[in-house]
Amino acid sequence: MLKPAFLYELLKDQGVDFSLGVPDSLLKYYCSYAFDQGSRIIAANEGAAIGIAAGYHLATGKIPMVYMQNSGFGNTVNPLTSLVDNEVYSIPMLLMIGWRGQPGKKDEPQHVKQGRTMEAQLQALELPYIILSGEEDKAREQVLEVIQTIQKTSGPSALLVPPDTFEEYVLKSEEASSVYTLKREEVLRVISAHLGDSDIVVSTTGKTSRELFELRAEKNQGHQRDFLTVGSMGHASQIALGIALEKSGRKVYCIDGDGAMIMHMGSLAVIGELAPKNFKHILINNGAHESVGGQPTAGFVTDFGKIADACGYKNAFRISTREELEKVLPEFVTHEGPVLLEIMTKTGSRKELGRPTIAPKDNKKDFMKFISEGEE
Repeated sequence: MLKPAFLYELLKDQGVDFSLGVPDSLLKYYCSYAFDQGSRIIAANEGAAIGIAAGYHLATGKIPMVYMQNSGFGNTVNPLTSLVDNEVYSIPMLLMIGWRGQPGKKDEPQHVKQGRTMEAQLQALELPYIILSGEEDKAREQVLEVIQTIQKTSGPSALLVPPDTFEEYVLKSEEASSVYTLKREEVLRVISAHLGDSDIVVSTTGKTSRELFELRAEKNQGHQRDFLTVGSMGHASQIALGIALEKSGRKVYCIDGDGAMIMHMGSLAVIGELAPKNFKHILINNGAHESVGGQPTAGFVTDFGKIADACGYKNAFRISTREELEKVLPEFVTHEGPVLLEIMTKTGSRKELGRPTIAPKDNKKDFMKFISEGEE
């Protein structure tokens, strides 16, 4: 396995000293080390990261690096093919892609096809790539080779990173969320107690859906009320919107995260424009990409309430304590939508937190049956 410091210093020696992207669980040790060394730009989404990297090259002439999980690789296809490609602006950059769902490695359902087709996608885009070795000598040769390719072609090339490539590294930077007392699981427990039996829930990817699943199991409530968005980061609100428009007599709750909301923030404008009265948007803001290493988002410096208001939401609440949550929820659940409730929390989850034991297809089947049972 590679020490994160080894690869960081090797890239720096080759002049690649500017890196950014969207954190990934397979790359979290490298990303955490790079963050502690001062590489602290976390992009809104992977495509935006390509844009920032392109701007950096235009300003400096140097090679930038963009890191990402392969589940977000699709967000890069547009700028990779229409901006940095050799046949357009020919902008050199290094991509480091975490290979979730690598064939032969057990992974979650949402990563299987992405992993199986990852190499084919790179080949279809005519994007040179190397599968990074966990052995230092081999990895050094590979990095030098891929940098030479980038310099020769003046275009992008990729390092595809399999699971267990990096040694553990613990992020040393302080977490700004320590100023808050609530944790996400406590928030979900309080919220679930205020939901009606016919209310519909769409929860965002990551630990939010995992905790909601276990909370429902603990209370023997079943899982049919909840659409657990195990992949498709940033799209939970639009899934909820599509449901809300068709089930106008039922309250539809989207339980979102700050990283997910930032990733596709334009969705708020569409929600505000269409203005479904039954749309309840809950944002659990812990200021971090907690599920993939804890690197910070821009959540704590973003006024989501003002953004929601500007997009046409009927109201926006912001709370940071359990007492405030208990006080605001009765008004929030009865308020005409679209309405936003932003809840400030700290990071942290149970070490024994599991994953949904129901297959996505079965979750979909049970959920569709639940929402077809009629209007309130």
